[in-house]
Amino acid sequence: MKKHLNPRHAVLSIAVIIFTAAFVLSVLAAVTIGAVKISLGDVYRIVLYNTTGIELGDGAFLSGGTIFEIVWNHRMPRVLMGAIVGVLLAMCGVVMQATVQNPLADPYILGISSGASLGATFSIMIGASAFFTGVLATMGTAFWAFLGALGAMALVMLLSHMGGGRVTSAKLVLAGSVVGSLCGAFTNMMIYIGKDAENMKSVTYWLLGSMVSARWPKLLLPGILCILGMLFFLTQLRTLNTLLLGDEAAITLGVDLAKRRRLYMIVTSLLSAVAVCTCGIVGFVGLMIPHIVRGFAGSDHRFLLPLASLSGGIFLIWADVLARVIIPNSEIPLGVITSAIGAPIFVYMMVKKSYGFGGKD
Repeated sequence: MKKHLNPRHAVLSIAVIIFTAAFVLSVLAAVTIGAVKISLGDVYRIVLYNTTGIELGDGAFLSGGTIFEIVWNHRMPRVLMGAIVGVLLAMCGVVMQATVQNPLADPYILGISSGASLGATFSIMIGASAFFTGVLATMGTAFWAFLGALGAMALVMLLSHMGGGRVTSAKLVLAGSVVGSLCGAFTNMMIYIGKDAENMKSVTYWLLGSMVSARWPKLLLPGILCILGMLFFLTQLRTLNTLLLGDEAAITLGVDLAKRRRLYMIVTSLLSAVAVCTCGIVGFVGLMIPHIVRGFAGSDHRFLLPLASLSGGIFLIWADVLARVIIPNSEIPLGVITSAIGAPIFVYMMVKKSYGFGGKD
């Protein structure tokens, strides 16, 4: 019997291709924007030469000089970092919403951001980087932010297992709220008793998010984990779709909910922790992007996951561009931009209620 292709699936497959092209074009185009205007052709030639060794046109600036320095060593790492973090947050948002069966869930729901904030604040205000030497000392705030995020995740998993019974979405959300509040209290206490104005400014700027520290070496870990995380969740699409049917239906279909929920929470928490320790707190991406994409792509994770991930990368690339060019000779924290854009859009979507969830498109 001849199998007919679902027209909707065909359209969404084409959308994945279009979004992938838009993602690549956004990376190249965003590098051209800044105080120094650089043509898209120059960016393309520099990137092509430094990745493949192929030289097109005049090669005088391809591996040295001012233009090369701006494109390859300053803007390109920053743009790629924005793309990676955007993909991580959007991907984790999609999985988190399916796992806890709540469209209002985001990557920070389990207290990950609060734990990272506590670690970063501890590092900056107490000078905790002095406890280590060598590589760990150079990582500084990022190391302690990651440590705080992992600690928060471990505490959430511990609390969700207390009282017996299986791990449910309600237990995870409540445990995340408790841990988030606790970490937030300790963070505020350290800021309150802090006396160094410069340290307080550094803490505030980190908590608001920024890509200013992006460099090539810092791309390695988040880049590798982003790829591994995407490959892992692409193998879990059937299970993610099953989770949307509810606990009873999933159990009937033979899905071990407690085991899957615990696994997905650990993986998304780790990925979210990497994103947070890389650039600070960047809100609304993991909450808003899945909502927007679900509005036109539906709840089938075969299309929702790749489309939302690509959209998250594209969104954060251009949000970072806006953060560094909206005010000449200055830079707005990235978290301010994402919140300013995300809050009105999210309110509009709540009022309109034009999206589906749990298999309802």
